[in-house]
Amino acid sequence: MDNDALDSLAVEQYLKSLQKQICGQFEALESTVAFEAEGWNFKDGGGGDTRVLENGEVFEKAGVNFSSIRGLQLPEAATVQRSSLKNKPFTATGISVVAHPLNPYVPTTHMNLRFILVGDEAWWFGGGFDLTPYYGFEEDAVHWHTVAKHACDRFGDNRYQEYKRWCDEYFYLKHRNETRGIGGLFFDDLKEQGFDFCFRLIQSVGNHFLPAYMPIVKRRMNMNYGQRERDFQLYRRGRYVEFNLVYDRGTLFGLQSKGRTESILMSLPPQVAWKYNWQPERDTPEFELYDRFLKPQDWLDINGD
Repeated sequence: MDNDALDSLAVEQYLKSLQKQICGQFEALESTVAFEAEGWNFKDGGGGDTRVLENGEVFEKAGVNFSSIRGLQLPEAATVQRSSLKNKPFTATGISVVAHPLNPYVPTTHMNLRFILVGDEAWWFGGGFDLTPYYGFEEDAVHWHTVAKHACDRFGDNRYQEYKRWCDEYFYLKHRNETRGIGGLFFDDLKEQGFDFCFRLIQSVGNHFLPAYMPIVKRRMNMNYGQRERDFQLYRRGRYVEFNLVYDRGTLFGLQSKGRTESILMSLPPQVAWKYNWQPERDTPEFELYDRFLKPQDWLDINGD
């Protein structure tokens, strides 16, 4: 591997800049609260900058975390398909974004971008973004996937379709037989066509996150809702918790690397509820979420044109 072609510092600088930009746009919607920033050090080297906003008028909880850590042994979560890299020293640089809005009509969202360097032997990028609505709006789904496609368009004719399919398959709760949300983009092991190409691609994904999400937030954040909608939101947040604690590779990577637990579990919602054997009533907005929106589909060709 030619490490001379790798510019880890450029990746770090870009992700720090993206963190600042996202925090700024989230904060611009709030009038009473702001992000609290906390720096931390990792035991083997490096560290991070955790930024969390809580109890806002728009965001009940949002976290935008940057980290760049050095470890002595690559965690098991990253070696399942890379057995030759077990017990190798590594550097992991990434940004993780999770937003849990207060209004049930505003979707939860998640974005992660990461760069892994394993000694002198291997490197790759991974990440993506996805959307988890509580109430489905076709307009929002089409917008989200349109912007996601734009993020991929310059990097190959089939890249959006590939990363969308990967996202649908990854954010799937097998024990529930349902998707977590309406998907988006997901990729891992990105190293084809060299470092520069891959770095440009993850920058494009990062730069399209706010244009994909913020118009939806602004469209829905002032909609009226009642206890029914709030109860359903808290129930559906349970699915988010289940996925992150059972399946999510990023969560497992962080815990296995003995990273900062508060930063790793920042992704969990502030309030959540589980109900025994609950089912939505037919012909309700809650039923429509399950019946139509929590099923992988081509949101860019919803009329079959």
